[in-house]
Amino acid sequence: MATRFSSLIIAAAIAIGLLAGRPVVAQTVETPATNAILIDMATGAVLFDKEADVPMPPASMSKLMTLLMVFERLKNRSIALDDTMRVSDTAWRMGGSRMFVEHASRVTVEDLLRGVIIQSGNDASVVFAEGLSGSEQAFADEMNQRAAEIGLTRSTFRNATGWPDPEHRTSARDLATIAARIIREHPEYYEIFGEKEFTYNNIKQGNRNPLLYKNIGADGLKTGHTEESGYGLVASAERKGRRLILVVNGLESVNQRSQESERLLDMGFRDFNNYPLFVANETIEDAQVWLGAEATVPLVLEEKVLLTMSRKARRNMTVTVAYESPISAPITQGARLAELRIEAPNMDPVIRDLVAGEAVDRLGFVGRLGAAISHIVWGTQSP
Repeated sequence: MATRFSSLIIAAAIAIGLLAGRPVVAQTVETPATNAILIDMATGAVLFDKEADVPMPPASMSKLMTLLMVFERLKNRSIALDDTMRVSDTAWRMGGSRMFVEHASRVTVEDLLRGVIIQSGNDASVVFAEGLSGSEQAFADEMNQRAAEIGLTRSTFRNATGWPDPEHRTSARDLATIAARIIREHPEYYEIFGEKEFTYNNIKQGNRNPLLYKNIGADGLKTGHTEESGYGLVASAERKGRRLILVVNGLESVNQRSQESERLLDMGFRDFNNYPLFVANETIEDAQVWLGAEATVPLVLEEKVLLTMSRKARRNMTVTVAYESPISAPITQGARLAELRIEAPNMDPVIRDLVAGEAVDRLGFVGRLGAAISHIVWGTQSP
């Protein structure tokens, strides 16, 4: 028996699919941001990153974790949009960006959501923390516990607002993970991120996300700024059914944040594309079987495959199948038999198992004897 390798020519588009995992197709990109990452939402492919795993002060961008905690409470129905929460003296006195809630008043969850998302209200964020957990410290502890559960590896939360604290840190990659979870799991609330203004207590404030006003497909998520962090943005945009998530931090001005975020998103949409390669349960190749009731067995890919890669890399993509040939019978349906490997420049290889699409019984004694004689005489198994 010998290892068989076969090359496949893949059509540019067969059917839309989903590739599990997070392949890296990152290219070198110059950006003045100190931390950045750009991710394709459908595939998880990282189009570029710069210090994306380095813990950084996130400023108000960490309010996305606060919002995720609220969205999850809404989803499990432990709170409702028309519930009200009391404004404490601590929340009312919060500085920085504010929703301007009144002292000792009660505010609906729905208004608080818009106060945090659109107005970046520190006061509203503290109202949520105290209303859900009793205190901001207790809420921060719950944030950290939930962060570990959803795979955030570089995040430590000390408050609900992003208020400067030497231990309050997260990473660009972790922020992108939170954003993706919000978009994917809470679409009914994600729509709020695209609203451009909100009026509360007769005070109208505009959404601080500069990309919402550029007609580039942007519909979220959250800005951030402190003296330590610089100017940052967690953004998402969708064009022609394809969604990207961008995180930048450490920029020098409002204008630089706006221009650099637009430039990086444009690059992601222009230079990369998603290429559907295989549908689920597609037969990739028919492999020869030794001493089987059938001469061949279909090698089947159980997963759909959608790859993100640069348009230039797509032209140099190779797809190979490797397995020991012939495959000895009996063969159980679903048994792993081969390996599919997809390679392209500047992309980590994508490797997927191929399984038996059908069961193949072993030949009886007479059949095996005939096959052995045929192999001796002709060098092949009898059909």
